Amino acid sequence: MSQVRRHTFEAVSLLTTDNGLFEVTVIPAKNQPDWLIPSSLILSVDSYHERIWNYLWQAQEVSVFHLLPRDTNPDKLIVLEGNTDVHRIALQTKGELDSFMVRISEVKDIDLPEEYQTASAINVEKNRQKYSQNIFRKSTDTDNNNHVVGEHLGENVVLSYMYQAVMVADTVYLVPDLEKIAHHLVDLDS
Repeated sequence: MSQVRRHTFEAVSLLTTDNGLFEVTVIPAKNQPDWLIPSSLILSVDSYHERIWNYLWQAQEVSVFHLLPRDTNPDKLIVLEGNTDVHRIALQTKGELDSFMVRISEVKDIDLPEEYQTASAINVEKNRQKYSQNIFRKSTDTDNNNHVVGEHLGENVVLSYMYQAVMVADTVYLVPDLEKIAHHLVDLDS
């Protein structure tokens, strides 16, 4: 397997000249905070009502990441730009997107609320049991799953793909590590 070249994403390049404002989009998610991403990363929003793992978008196969449990029917696919065209991904979700302008100073870093941390820890344990300990590296600290989560990504393990939890106007959002998700999905398809 060839080594995937990683690129560094420069978030500052998303700022506009409008006094540090940039447009963000809220993407609905189940069992976790809604996602907050820069609107400029969205290439398309398509109606799609079946759960899929790959999506043919403009003659390119794009890997799909799910923001809802298996028993919930999706209604849309959101194709996101990647560091390269190979690293484009689609998010499958249900619900309406919302966009707004925000100043960087209005986005406050916070800890992920306890309810999501607990659910993520439970899902780490379920995945560990389901897929055996060969997939998940053993942690020497049983109270801290960050060592396990840091290496492996799981759609039901929020901590495995969370870049940062943030609060904007008293609402909690999750900022995902899109680069980690993209590289994980590309590696799976390789």
